Amino acid sequence: MSGLMLRCLRGFGRSLLLGLLLASASAQSAPQRILSLDLCMDWLLALHAKPEQVAALSPTHRRYQLPFDMPDWPLHDGSLEQIYQLQPDLILVGEYNALLLRRRLGALSLPVVDLSLPTSLAEIEVYERQFLELIGQPPSRARPAPAPAQPAGDAPRLLLLGANGIGTGAGTFEDQILRQAGWHNYLRDAGYVRLDLEQLVADPPDAILWSAPASPSLASRFAEHPALQQVVTQEGWLSTDYWRWQCPGPWTWELIEQLKRKRVQ
Repeated sequence: MSGLMLRCLRGFGRSLLLGLLLASASAQSAPQRILSLDLCMDWLLALHAKPEQVAALSPTHRRYQLPFDMPDWPLHDGSLEQIYQLQPDLILVGEYNALLLRRRLGALSLPVVDLSLPTSLAEIEVYERQFLELIGQPPSRARPAPAPAQPAGDAPRLLLLGANGIGTGAGTFEDQILRQAGWHNYLRDAGYVRLDLEQLVADPPDAILWSAPASPSLASRFAEHPALQQVVTQEGWLSTDYWRWQCPGPWTWELIEQLKRKRVQ
């Protein structure tokens, strides 16, 4: 796509630009120099792109090992100068990331596409299909979303516990994952809730999913409180692949299966 065309499109809405780029990708050969600006795009490229298509992954990748068995990937340093020198023919970024950088890249007529992250399980398949089409892969490779499910009335209650005593409540993306896996969310309040230890001890959840930090920290003290450890047995402290919670994507389906298995153990 020419720089002139991109400059003309800059005044249009993001959804229109994305639609035109998808149509362009369908009509032309697949992009050969794709660059990512964030971790979620890194993972999708590692999962779906051909290695020779990838110009560079984001510097965020240095701090997080790719969850796939893939060869070494080239990295950029996040600077405008290096990205411009690489001259990618497609730059991918999530809607909330690298806002200033992507505006400056767009001003230089580089083709930046920001993808809206799924906010529901139903949107993950659409998100993956859009991504596949953009990189020149068949959208049919996207994994179909499972049929919507709800926990049984007597299903166990699971607390998704984060750092500093913050729990994940109703109406969140994580809440949809728990319910799809057959768990009731222990928290009925919406959003992210600061937990009360006395209330938890008086009415403990059936299980707690806690992502412990790699090293001791103040953020973990709430989860390590002896009272909480006493009311929830060791078997009730669950673990899953932590990386699957970081970005919504096709790997979310396996996360749901992991939680299902934890429920029946």
